[in-house]
Amino acid sequence: MRVAAPHPDFPTLTVVDHPLVRHKVTLLRDRETSVKTFKELVDEIAMLMAYEATADLAVEPIPVETPLESTTGWAVAGKKLVLVPILRAGLGMVEGILRLVPSARVGHIGLYRDHDTLEPVDYYFKVPGDAESRDFLLLDPMLATGGSAAAAVSSLKRAGANSVRLLCLVAAPEGVRKMADAHPDVHVFTAALDRQLNESGYILPGLGDAGDRLFGTR
Repeated sequence: MRVAAPHPDFPTLTVVDHPLVRHKVTLLRDRETSVKTFKELVDEIAMLMAYEATADLAVEPIPVETPLESTTGWAVAGKKLVLVPILRAGLGMVEGILRLVPSARVGHIGLYRDHDTLEPVDYYFKVPGDAESRDFLLLDPMLATGGSAAAAVSSLKRAGANSVRLLCLVAAPEGVRKMADAHPDVHVFTAALDRQLNESGYILPGLGDAGDRLFGTR
């Protein structure tokens, strides 16, 4: 089994098809899963996905002294990493990735949909000022219609970002296509590619509203 290979039908999508990820996503879907367990699962899946999404980070050799002798090790080189959760559900993915990359900076994007234009609008946007010199991981558990994610990427690009990847837990084909059309340079990593959206825009089979299940507001 190939892990983290690009999807054959969606060149900009990678499904992280690791056995542990598939197992944890199944628990995540279960309507009986408690808020506490749901948070823990989101945290764990995000960390496992970030491991795959950062597999091509550049490294450089550095000297290191072991207890026995001098040798050469490796350190991550090049651009610094920034995690950007889309509020509010994206917050649940941050801590797991920070345990993997504790030096990463954290930005935030808040979006709402304008009632007249139906277009996403930033109500909060904060990222490091040197965006052009950083790699961004945009975090949102659900890629449904793709509207919010595409708008968030546009906001990052306006701030100067030229290296963005999207990490989500569950994606719908409609959202993947939207992202590919709007931002063909942005690769999407997901733990599961689901069947479709229903008439209300929810992913099927999905896992419900990730924000409500994370914060106990369902």
